[in-house]
Order: sequence, then structure tokens, then C-alpha cells
Amino acid sequence: MFRIQHCQSSEQAGWLPLRQALWPHASEQEHRDEIDQQLREPQRYINFVAYDSREQPVGLVEASLRRDYVNGTDNSPVVYLEGIYVVPQQRRQGVAAQLIEIVAQWGREQGCVQMASDTELDNLASQDTHNALGFEETERVVFFKRQL
Repeated sequence: MFRIQHCQSSEQAGWLPLRQALWPHASEQEHRDEIDQQLREPQRYINFVAYDSREQPVGLVEASLRRDYVNGTDNSPVVYLEGIYVVPQQRRQGVAAQLIEIVAQWGREQGCVQMASDTELDNLASQDTHNALGFEETERVVFFKRQL
């Protein structure tokens, strides 16, 4: 059994290190800035950390409420899964499913009927996780740019 706590402070135990594990390319300051931004917009962002029986942080989910068009969806607003992470030793124990369900409940309370997410084409582990959590693939895209 895991305890899940809504993140309401930048000092939330586990939030920063779990974020750093999920997005290691960003600096600590970038993570802190994003955490502060999300805390300033509680009507748009929701974040939860899961703790094990020893009160160790083992999982993180971050989600947002998007009112603009979200690829593959038919409605607005949409709950958007910005990120989910479970420490390797706790995977396949139901942590991610519990985190997704609490985000889904928040989304329903906001009037949403769909949750969306994305991952990179080569991130097969993430694709498998999304499928296991009940998501269905809607499309694949390749982005381009051109210097002007």
C-alpha cells in the first residue's frame, strides 16, 4: 500500500529528486523554477508524490489542465499527463496506476472526460507503461524545423 500526497509546497519531500530522475537533462534550478510556476497556478497544475510504508518517496505524477487543442482528443478541457515516474525498485507494484487514478479523479472534478499524454517514438518502456495504464495510442508525429 502506498500513501499519496498532493504537492502543495516546493519543499514537498521527494518532489525535486523524483523530477530530477524523470527529467535528468534539466538543471536543479530549472526544476525549482517549474515547481514554483506550477504552485502559482493550482487551477491548472496538479502534482502528487507516492510514499512507501517507510515514508520514502517512490513515485511522482504531474498533470495539467489543457484547454487548447490536444492531439488525439475530442473534448476540452483535457487532463494532460505531463510526467509520471516510479523508482525502479517499486515498478510493477501498482504505484503508477494509483497515481494515474488520482489524477483522473481530479480531471473528472474539473469537467474532463479524457486524459492525454505523449512520449518519444523511441521510448518503448513509456509506451508500454501508457498501454498498461489504459491509454490508447492516437497518432505518431515527427516534428521539423527550418532556420529562417
